[in-house]
Amino acid sequence: MLTRPSPDGGATETALTRLAQMLGPRVSRAAGVLADHGRSEAYHAASPPDLVVFPETTEEMRGIVTICRDLRLPIIPFGAGTSLEGNASAPHGGVCIDMSRMDKVLATSPEDMDVRVQPGITRKQLNAQLRDTGLFFPIDPGADASIGGMASTRASGTMAVRYGTMKDNVLGLEAVLADGRVIRTARRARKSAAGYDMTRLLVGAEGTLGVITEVTLKLHPQPEAISSAVCAFPDLKSVVGTAIAVIQSGVPVARIELLDAVMMRGMNLHAKLGLPEAPHLFFEFHGSKGSVAEQAETAQALAGEFGGQDFAWATAPEERSRLWQARDNTLYAGLALRPGARALVTDVCVPISRLAECLVATAADIAESGLVAPVVGHVGDGNFHLLVLHDPASVEEVARVKAFNERLVRRAIALDGTCTGEHGIGLGKIDFLELELGETVDAMRLVKQALDPLGIMNPGKIFRSSAQMGGAR
Repeated sequence: MLTRPSPDGGATETALTRLAQMLGPRVSRAAGVLADHGRSEAYHAASPPDLVVFPETTEEMRGIVTICRDLRLPIIPFGAGTSLEGNASAPHGGVCIDMSRMDKVLATSPEDMDVRVQPGITRKQLNAQLRDTGLFFPIDPGADASIGGMASTRASGTMAVRYGTMKDNVLGLEAVLADGRVIRTARRARKSAAGYDMTRLLVGAEGTLGVITEVTLKLHPQPEAISSAVCAFPDLKSVVGTAIAVIQSGVPVARIELLDAVMMRGMNLHAKLGLPEAPHLFFEFHGSKGSVAEQAETAQALAGEFGGQDFAWATAPEERSRLWQARDNTLYAGLALRPGARALVTDVCVPISRLAECLVATAADIAESGLVAPVVGHVGDGNFHLLVLHDPASVEEVARVKAFNERLVRRAIALDGTCTGEHGIGLGKIDFLELELGETVDAMRLVKQALDPLGIMNPGKIFRSSAQMGGAR
């Protein structure tokens, strides 16, 4: 396994000189800049890079990759810094490529309902620029993440139950490979049977196979009407039973989110919602005025069959915004339960038929472990998250939290689930990937070796690096 190189090695100094010649002041080794690019929302220790660069074009990106290849320096793409498994940290040093200046909409085709963008644009920036087209991009992971980062981690979020995940909404990519070649993975056609699906190989690769420089996205019509609702339930089984019934009844629900009683307590503290501190479902319905009303009425009736109470509607834009803003801020709501604590934010995903079993067993594990760990989940597709609160200075508590996380992941895999529904592998779930997929991981390593034989592309993520990067440091 690679060891972190010395940040003052010869290769870093040579890279600084060559990158400054190309980018001028858009290369930095200032301590504050390095620190900002070594941390994220992840619970892992901060790992700053040796240099940070701010490219604006694909050609500049190609030049950066070429310099790093020549000097055997690690390359770490960086979006909005919202990743949760150390996906953009720099445990081996190297050059962090900050995408924030590559934030342009390059081409919009309303007739074809697609858009081509640079990777640094965030989802909120993109939707603001799409507002007048009657179209929108629906993938919402909660944070205002960059499109390139969302593609790299195969993100999804609250609306995946209706609109799919990033793998379903990325039509094609432009990327710079480790040898400096620029490739396009697809044309704009909505389907293709032409060779390997390179788009989906790079979506979810976490920057380990290449650096994304453009993304072509599928867009969707803005709904004529939107309605939201909340409903309290007596227990987690009732919540999951309602979600399954809603989906099996064919209700095209746009969002159906689970929040347990502990999370509701945190949301009441943080957002002053004033809702019962019991398990809840948050719903959102998209469509025509008539269809939205019909969907909500069906969901309300089904919720009632499972003991749902206080089914409350939110149709005014400001009411809906307050509700979903509170949902998006569950990290801060969870932290309100234990001021001064940090959260290990983890996720798993299981077949929806096994979700209640997994949740009930997990709740019992939380209680037995003496932990505070609010739950929020995309119940419509079997994915849920936990914010496991702890004191990072307590060795005993950190060990207890990590042991709980391992039991959670093993439980999900035993139920034919996955160790991560949408956070990615990064640094944190390397061992769990092997437990989940076995020898398939060896096939992944062969792909990595073929496209990145020097091991410079975001090393140490997804699986442990075996390539040794030489060169003067």
